[in-house]
Amino acid sequence: MTTTGAPAPLARLRALAGPNGPVPAPTPRSRLFDAALALVVLVAEIDYAVDPDLPTGRHGTAGLVCLVLLASVPLAWRRRYPLAVLWIVLAANMLTPADVSRLTFYACVIAAYSAAAFSPHRVAAIATLALAVLLTFTIGRSVPHTPFGVEPTVPTQYVPLMISAPLVVVTVGLRSWKVRAAESRVRLAEVEHRQAEALRSAVAHERARIARELHDVVTHNVSVMVIQAGAARKIMDAEPEQAREALLAVEAGGRTALGELRQVMGLLTMDDDSDEAELEPQPGLERLGPLIDRTRGTGTPVELTVSGTVRPLPGGVELTAYRVVQEALTNALKHAGGSSAVVRVDYGERELRVEVTDSGGTPGPAAATGNGRGLVGLRERLAVHGGTLSNGPCPLGGYRVRALIPLECT
Repeated sequence: MTTTGAPAPLARLRALAGPNGPVPAPTPRSRLFDAALALVVLVAEIDYAVDPDLPTGRHGTAGLVCLVLLASVPLAWRRRYPLAVLWIVLAANMLTPADVSRLTFYACVIAAYSAAAFSPHRVAAIATLALAVLLTFTIGRSVPHTPFGVEPTVPTQYVPLMISAPLVVVTVGLRSWKVRAAESRVRLAEVEHRQAEALRSAVAHERARIARELHDVVTHNVSVMVIQAGAARKIMDAEPEQAREALLAVEAGGRTALGELRQVMGLLTMDDDSDEAELEPQPGLERLGPLIDRTRGTGTPVELTVSGTVRPLPGGVELTAYRVVQEALTNALKHAGGSSAVVRVDYGERELRVEVTDSGGTPGPAAATGNGRGLVGLRERLAVHGGTLSNGPCPLGGYRVRALIPLECT
């Protein structure tokens, strides 16, 4: 986007002059390395500048030392200000006498590399490097006595260093690359391991949820059917009409159980992309009536009391409350035969309170089929919504199950 009121060519020039990459942010280790590199170049070139056999010309030894300082010291900031360092070193190189151009040649090479590698102003850096190369191959060859016209010679004692240094750098780079590759493989293996663990945990959690659903669906309906079938067997000869009603209730309970089982199994077998399955909604508090009617059909009196402002609640909260009542009534049928039960649902402003109390009785034939997972499953259901479950005998007899589920204020 161009600046408002600015000509398009000027905006393009501003875009080219601006940074084309991230501004360098050297680490403390890189700053220390650059300072050490600048110190090494400075010491080496000063040692060369104070050589008694070196022709100093009109600059003198002090002038050569100043040129060395001008070319070497800025290298300490070659990562943070790479382009500025290159310009300074190039200026020092242009001021260096032709017969001692080695004074600033190595600093110029390092500065050129730093500008190409670290400068965010890519266009300016490339232009500067191209200009330096152009001067070297044109002006330097036509005017041999200019600073760019002399090709610096490398002393014989430095030849092994010039060969071995790149090899060392390449070797260290390869080793660092191998180390980073190994670390990347280790991190990738750790990520895959964590993903596998998360998948296994999700599968285990889903299995537990399905087991709770199957337990809630099957236990209540089968318990009701066992009690009604037992009652029908006892009164079949004396009161065949009541036995017939009990058997019809058993049939209705079986159909209900099959329907809910089909609902749960449909969730397991339905494809992700399939929309053919017609699934009924999960039961909520509005279906407490049919649940209590089925329990009353076993001969157990059940009273339902609803207080507070009745209002729609989240589906998960209503399903959990429904399962609390279902599990508590199932336990009453199993372990307190001949008792009565009271179901209380209180819609509070900040919490939903569900309480089921039975008057106590004798264990029925279905008591031996319990495995103790019902209340454990309820606690897990309630924990999902931040709720709590308390259960235990009442002081005057009977048993109470109470659940508190916090609600968001509306």
